[in-house]
Amino acid sequence: MRSEVEIEVVLDKRYIDPKVTIKTKEKSQQVENIISAIENATESESPLVAAFQGENLELLSQREIYRIYTHGRKVMVQTEKETYFVKKSLSGIEEDLNPKRFFRISQSEIVNISRVKRFDINMAGTIGVEFENGQKSWAARSRVRAIKDMILFRVGRGEDDKVLFSRGN
Repeated sequence: MRSEVEIEVVLDKRYIDPKVTIKTKEKSQQVENIISAIENATESESPLVAAFQGENLELLSQREIYRIYTHGRKVMVQTEKETYFVKKSLSGIEEDLNPKRFFRISQSEIVNISRVKRFDINMAGTIGVEFENGQKSWAARSRVRAIKDMILFRVGRGEDDKVLFSRGN
């Protein structure tokens, strides 16, 4: 892979906010670096999330978060390799999250759509969620219609082509 990046800017009055599309043969560290650089340039819209491991505070980029969920009375934040807790309610942290990236799949869980590998829609009408790191979760039955609508909306707009859909038994 070349270290050079071809950049093309297209002015189109239909877009209010900039839309960035990265076309590449495969996901690589260079692609991840480009995504990080773009997100850092727009970080004001996606504030960092203050998360704790024990007494240690870490500021997490919303991009690295896979899911946020409740476990007992704690709100947990899961990244690719680590799980943290936050000192906010799930609703409180949801207010800080980028709504274009995060979606509530149940009363106790919010997922980062860009970290979802696959939605498994089975015949019973439930939706399994598989993340890029192999972890799995389930959407609440009450959220199935909203999730299907969100998927159709995003696919209809050409977003998140990497999200795969499968039908289980």
